[in-house]
Order: sequence, then structure tokens, then C-alpha cells
Amino acid sequence: RQILEATVVCGGEHLEKEVHTACGSDMMSDVLACPDEIHCLLTGLTNQQVIRTADMMDIGLVIFVRGKCLPEEVVEMARQRDMVVMRTRCRMFTACGRLYEAGLGIR
Repeated sequence: RQILEATVVCGGEHLEKEVHTACGSDMMSDVLACPDEIHCLLTGLTNQQVIRTADMMDIGLVIFVRGKCLPEEVVEMARQRDMVVMRTRCRMFTACGRLYEAGLGIR
């Protein structure tokens, strides 16, 4: 949260979970094709498909980049799945770079 100056939208009760890998993509098909374990998904898409994809891949943290506003149905879907959702004003490139510098594996 601090690295990306992000705001927690939902799932704040799960912030103690460790995150070791992240994937940045606006193409959910690329996320689904990733053979590696992913803990965090960074995206600029704000539709329900993002939450469905994260759920299928057991990704517990979704960070929406570029300061995107989220539809309530997306937030509610994430709440129902006990996911952490955050928003950051960072662009995708900057967010991935900051997380990489902090030691996360970027996929």
C-alpha cells in the first residue's frame, strides 16, 4: 500500500497476507495463461471479469492503476470473494517498477 501510495477499497482486514509476485496486465487472457503463481494483479480494467479472473487464479490482491474509479458491483464481487482491492494513481509501468524495486517478482 505504501509503495504505491494506494488506497484500500475493500479487504483491509487481509492486509497482513504476504505478497511475493505480481502480474501487470489489461488482458485477462494473458493472466490466465501465466504458468506461475501470482499473488497480486495490477490492471487498468474495471469490469467484473478482472475479479473473476483473479478468483480463478487464486489471486488475493487486485490493484487498479491510473486512479480508476470502480463500479460498486466490482467492489461487491471482490468483497464476496474476500479479496483485497486497492487503487493507485500510478501508471502500470511505474507501479510494476516500484514493486520490482521492493523485491517482488514481476510476471
